[in-house]
Amino acid sequence: MTDPVAALRDIRSRIEIAAKGAGRDPASITLVAVSKTYGDELILPVIESSQRVFGENRVQEAKTKWPPLQARIPNLELHLIGPLQSNKVKEAVELFDAIHTVDRPKIAEALAAEIKRQGRSPKLFVQVNTGEEPQKSGIPPQMTAAFVNVCRNKLELPITGLMCIPPLDEEAALHFGLLAKLAAENGLESLSMGMSEDFETAIALGATHIRVGSAIFGARS
Repeated sequence: MTDPVAALRDIRSRIEIAAKGAGRDPASITLVAVSKTYGDELILPVIESSQRVFGENRVQEAKTKWPPLQARIPNLELHLIGPLQSNKVKEAVELFDAIHTVDRPKIAEALAAEIKRQGRSPKLFVQVNTGEEPQKSGIPPQMTAAFVNVCRNKLELPITGLMCIPPLDEEAALHFGLLAKLAAENGLESLSMGMSEDFETAIALGATHIRVGSAIFGARS
């Protein structure tokens, strides 16, 4: 069984080495500990080791799991890294500090309306389908600029960065490089890219947010 505290310590060390190897400040990289499907018995030791940023895939699971923890522990930050359905937008804006999966006009419009209604504004990332895979969510690379423009200027959304999930059978670095290029072209500073298997490559190519789950908490059942 994985010891999440020891694993977290190892991940932090690897982040520092990768950042320094790329000539970057390790503090410029946010580790999002992906806690989807894991329970308090694994999450609490990680919180006690000063991890404060966590990622969840599903609004419903996060709504059940995190409010009790947030009531007990200050400064926890929750990121939605899975697909967002339009009927969950209200709850997502209430619950999450960042949403990494703004992936289509309907969601962008629903977020704009809900942010205005609640007066609460999570950080938003546009998900780019860098591999143009039909089974995956995300804006095609060639439509990124137009979509970001609509989000910013028409809907007045606080888009802070881009996110991608590379195809499993392709070199991740090619997709991370493409995402970094698109972000630079659109004046976006944040890049949510890199997971347990490839976060060091992502850091070398400019990732500001890496999403690491199984390498900290162990294999999911």
